[in-house]
Amino acid sequence: MITAENLRLHELIGLHAKVAESLSVPHKGIRGLVVDETKNTLVIRAGKEEKIVPKKGSVFLFTLPGREKVRLEGDKIAYRPYDRPKKLR
Repeated sequence: MITAENLRLHELIGLHAKVAESLSVPHKGIRGLVVDETKNTLVIRAGKEEKIVPKKGSVFLFTLPGREKVRLEGDKIAYRPYDRPKKLR
């Protein structure tokens, strides 16, 4: 079960996200569904477009399945998705 405490260890694809803060001004405010993830980026489907947002320098607001909103710094999840559980425990 995904919770605020363990979100950084879980799969982010399929969650709704908003870029709450970003060092890159054009990325701030992007919101939509996370459709892909790499070591350094999240791909967010915003409407009909897919936006590639760097993790480093960004703060994301994720909406969990129970509608809880969780703020997560991109710098803290800047790992490959399958490496995150091993590196962040």
